[in-house]
Amino acid sequence: MNPHLKLLSTYESRNVTHLAEDGAWPIVWERAKGVHVWDTDGKKYLDLTGAFAVAATGHANPRVTQAAQAQFAKLPHAMGDVHPHPLKGELARALSKLTFERWAKKEFQQVHNHCLPHEIPPRHAKTIFCNSGFEAVEAALKTALLATDKPGVIAFEGAYHGLGYGALNTTHRAMFHKPFRKQLGKFSRFAQFPETEAARAETLAHLEKLFQKHSIGAVLMEPIQGRAGLRVPPLRFLGDLKTLCKSHHALLICDEIYTGFGRTGEWFACDSSQFYPDLICLGKALTNGFPLSACVGRAAVMDRAWPASEGEAIHTSTYLGHPVGCAMALAQIKELKEKKLITKTRRLGKKFEKLYQRYPIEGARYIGRGLMAGLAFNPSDGPRVMAAVKTMLQRGYILLPAGEHGQVIAFSPPLTITEKQLERTLATLQKVMS
Repeated sequence: MNPHLKLLSTYESRNVTHLAEDGAWPIVWERAKGVHVWDTDGKKYLDLTGAFAVAATGHANPRVTQAAQAQFAKLPHAMGDVHPHPLKGELARALSKLTFERWAKKEFQQVHNHCLPHEIPPRHAKTIFCNSGFEAVEAALKTALLATDKPGVIAFEGAYHGLGYGALNTTHRAMFHKPFRKQLGKFSRFAQFPETEAARAETLAHLEKLFQKHSIGAVLMEPIQGRAGLRVPPLRFLGDLKTLCKSHHALLICDEIYTGFGRTGEWFACDSSQFYPDLICLGKALTNGFPLSACVGRAAVMDRAWPASEGEAIHTSTYLGHPVGCAMALAQIKELKEKKLITKTRRLGKKFEKLYQRYPIEGARYIGRGLMAGLAFNPSDGPRVMAAVKTMLQRGYILLPAGEHGQVIAFSPPLTITEKQLERTLATLQKVMS
């Protein structure tokens, strides 16, 4: 056994890292650069996962890394909700401009075809910074309760919103919450996640019944479900949810922790529908590799929910708005803009789908959007998919299965990947799976 894995097997909880008996899984990462990873034996791999879709601008991106190094040398830690640092306000403003300020302009221009910039009414956002994605979800759930005074939350079958005790109530897969049900709050109801127009109508009818029967303060959804197997709803569905929430005085929360910052070929997946939430949860690619997340909401909603601090915040943490994470996030946003990576991702996603037509695999269909893509097989093909993923690892390609049965081969590479690298991956995968 690799000595590093032996050390983990001795000292880490055995429920964390899966160690295959044949030694084929996992590898131990030593370093990473761009779209490549090297293990402790010096072997080079092409990373098709982006390390859980985090490394959007490439592993160890120079601009982001330099921002982190400079901030570490200057101020490695501040005081969360007490004595702030300058970058926290700068990042909150940047997120406001990327989300609700940008969306307000789009919505206004949809109604008024001809308008000048100064005629667009201001609508900015306010942010609660957190550390991990599930914490951003929990901040959004708290916001919804405070703003509506209604405890119920509707989530969707297949949903994955994290494993903290608040977020776990909204994560659907039984394996995650079954062992802990005795301690969970049980405030969530689940509805079918529609992938067709027919299913959309059924889901809307069910949602209306849930609103009539329960005191629902929020609807929480992933615009594209990631861990459930890259499930994409009809474009109109987000607009349906917004209308439904408005009519029942509830808040619409979009969990864009996976889909945000260009992953789907838009800044955020909800941009494709041109319908926008009341609250959006961000993480993963926000910093390109530092544990920082955010719950961003319309200022009117946030101010209605949260009272002004009188010296003791009712939702906070030691590392809230960490200065290094903020520096990295600001650099990440600049890199995405200046390298035009979101436009590139939209174009490359379309090419990737066409490439798959050249390298088809029996029993698979292409799913997803942008560089949040996958090859979906039948649920019974889960073992076949996992075997292929392990073989691909041996050949120098890092992939992960997705879906409840592991039946989807997921692709979420750094947005800096090339068409040739994607083609080489598909050609190799076709050989492996044949």
